[in-house]
Amino acid sequence: MRAFHFLSTRHSALPWHAALTLILIGAMALEMFGLHMLATSEARLSDVFMRRHAIDFKADPGIVIVDVDDASMAAMQDIAGLWSWPREIHADLLEALAEFTPRAVVFDIAFSEKDLKRPKSDARLSGAIHANRHVYLSAVRGHPALDKSGIPLHQLEPAFGIAAGDRHARAAIQVPGAIDPAGWRLGLINSVEDEDGVLRRYRLYTELAGYRLPSLPARVVRDLGARLPERPEFRMRWPQEGHRRFSYSELYRLLTEQRHALGADDVHALDKLFRNKIIVVGSSAAGSFDHHLTPLEAGYPGVDILAVAIDNLMNGSHLRSVPSIGPFLLGALLIVSTAAAFSRRFHPVLTGAFLALASLGVVILADFALAHGLLLPVVTPIVFAWLCFFCVAIAGYLRERRAREQAVLLFGRFLNPNVVRQIVEQGETVESLSGRTRNITVLFSDIRGFTTLSESRPPQEVVTLLNRYFERQVEVVFRHGGTLDKFIGDCIMAFWGAPLDDPQHAPRAVAAALEMQNVLLEFKQELAAEGSDVGDFDVGIGVHSGQAVVGFIGAQRKLDYTAIGDTVNLASRVEGLTKGIARVLVTEDTMRACAASEDLDFRPHGAFDVKGRAAKVELYEPRRKNA
Repeated sequence: MRAFHFLSTRHSALPWHAALTLILIGAMALEMFGLHMLATSEARLSDVFMRRHAIDFKADPGIVIVDVDDASMAAMQDIAGLWSWPREIHADLLEALAEFTPRAVVFDIAFSEKDLKRPKSDARLSGAIHANRHVYLSAVRGHPALDKSGIPLHQLEPAFGIAAGDRHARAAIQVPGAIDPAGWRLGLINSVEDEDGVLRRYRLYTELAGYRLPSLPARVVRDLGARLPERPEFRMRWPQEGHRRFSYSELYRLLTEQRHALGADDVHALDKLFRNKIIVVGSSAAGSFDHHLTPLEAGYPGVDILAVAIDNLMNGSHLRSVPSIGPFLLGALLIVSTAAAFSRRFHPVLTGAFLALASLGVVILADFALAHGLLLPVVTPIVFAWLCFFCVAIAGYLRERRAREQAVLLFGRFLNPNVVRQIVEQGETVESLSGRTRNITVLFSDIRGFTTLSESRPPQEVVTLLNRYFERQVEVVFRHGGTLDKFIGDCIMAFWGAPLDDPQHAPRAVAAALEMQNVLLEFKQELAAEGSDVGDFDVGIGVHSGQAVVGFIGAQRKLDYTAIGDTVNLASRVEGLTKGIARVLVTEDTMRACAASEDLDFRPHGAFDVKGRAAKVELYEPRRKNA
């Protein structure tokens, strides 16, 4: 493959490449600092890195999960009935866990509706929560369209631990209505899903009418004294092995029904498991319908997401984004380097290979960065660098194509346009194509009875008829990959095997001869249908294979791409021998060159004397085997 030659000089190319470079850098800046149309692609690539390194990120052992799993729902039926259970069940567990003084107990269970049949059960849980000052409950931000009928936000200031804002503002917020508001320590648990439905981020707070409502993880971590990020949301980092979890039913029975049977060692072991820990209580059961698509897997339980978010904030292990100026400069460097390579006329394949290696290096860098907690966007820089490559390459191709077309127009006055195109496409010259000795197959096709036909018709009609016939036969030659040499009166000369090498030149020439024979018959039928007297109108075709000198022959004002030599002469002689024998005759050399063809068969017609040859020439009539 030859390199693209875009412009005549390097100096004339530079402004064009510089303009393209500036346009692409500007478009990349618009994408990275404004549009973010490639954000989903960036996120999905980071998901790949996340899954690669998830095994290296260890969950904080200071955070444990008490899981209302499917087994718990089945096992608790004899105690609490079907889900949802009486709130006193949770009160029992909370009071039992309080013995170990956990740092926080976080309920990822909605206690939104009061239990009208069992008000004492709700009161029991309210009392347990009020007695334990490190219990946190979840709240959910409703649709903004419902804000007018929502809760006055100033009433929620103590519950969310927030400063005063607009005293008249209301918001649609689902609160744990079954719990006495005096015990509320709330945080929002609204999920933040990207456009592709994947949960990768968690919100730190929600701005409402001058209020900053914290999320549940942010509320817990803030109260425990950890420092929170400045941004309103953070990108989560996911561990391959989640936090240690305990089945709700097993833990409940152990801490309540079986508590009296525990020995000192058992109590010590439980104390070690829960003392000073952050305990997240939630449900992974299928019936909870709280499962999400995450970078690690589909169906990730909401309780686990809450634990991961708390873990990320407590330990500062969430992903930090590299400032956008870094990826922008990286992309600008790739674009400038790509454009410079083309402006200096480096080979496009070599330039593409270097860009591919650079892209791979950038991807590896982003993977390394994520392993160290940094989110480096690289899809946008790589996309725009490759966009630069293809824009310049396509522009180069179009410019070269235009140059080729100009060459065809320039030389088409004295060369066959098809030959000119082949010369231009392969970078050949008149000199390089001239004087070559090639193995070719030559075909001569001459009209029989043309003289009689022309004597009975006006000259214009004869020319029209001849042109109609030649049009059909030339299409056959080209369809079988032949090169049309010339018209000699009512004779067509064509050959196969040049200017392009063709190992199948003989079978293709014979196939063309057979089709030309069929085209003749169709043409005669067409003339007969028009009421023309075709008389003895027929054709004779001679084919011979051998070596010939092929090239441009003629004068400066008139050049023909033709073949000369004994092979051409013999093919012409064979055509002259067809009359009275067969429409198509080929020599033994051609027949042998077609030996590998499974579609052709040859009928011998004997040996004939040929002018200019001492030995007789064996001639054969080709046929289709399935004809």
